[in-house]
Amino acid sequence: MHIEPGVVDGAKMAFAYATAAGAAGYTAKLALADLKTHNIVSFAARTVIAMIGTFIFFELLPHVAVGISEVHFILGTTLFLMMGAAPAALGLALGLLVQGAFFAPSDLPMYFVNVTTLLVPLFAISAVAQRFIAHDKAYVDLAYADVFKLSAMYQGGVVAWVAFWAFYGQGVGADTAVSVLTFGAAYMLVVLIEPIADLAVLAGAKALRGRGVASLFTDRLYNAA
Repeated sequence: MHIEPGVVDGAKMAFAYATAAGAAGYTAKLALADLKTHNIVSFAARTVIAMIGTFIFFELLPHVAVGISEVHFILGTTLFLMMGAAPAALGLALGLLVQGAFFAPSDLPMYFVNVTTLLVPLFAISAVAQRFIAHDKAYVDLAYADVFKLSAMYQGGVVAWVAFWAFYGQGVGADTAVSVLTFGAAYMLVVLIEPIADLAVLAGAKALRGRGVASLFTDRLYNAA
């Protein structure tokens, strides 16, 4: 989902700055809510784990340029379920920044575009999880259908934002439409694979239940709300 440099530029970048600032504000709100049930050490540890995970997902896992952007295995739903919404959001933002600063400096001009693309869908699945996942169910007990819905919503949100930035920055035209459709079609592979990865990680976490690692994860991973 690294949108190519130049897709959005000039005065149009102002909207990217505004959306990223809004995402930062909402992340701060989520962080305050998280700190009501977790201590600062747990919050910091989960953020660092999410940041390292994000860097690995973007830099080390297979990724390929397709159409208007790049196809990555972001595993945003995994980070949300394991670490909680605020650490996942901070981890995604910081991991993307580290990757851009040290390994892909050409991506830095698009940082605010890309961070909005990552975080707003995360906020959406966080809201959906609070409303529709039964309060008496821990995340490790989620079924495939539950995880698939969250993952599909997250990936669909990413694709929608990529499409928005493409048409916003380049205008509505045949070439842009083809690039967006090509990217969206390629991302269907991610939509199919990531729920399986989510369930595999949750199964691993379930196997570790009661072994003193709960503080590394969000409370909701092992406990009902």
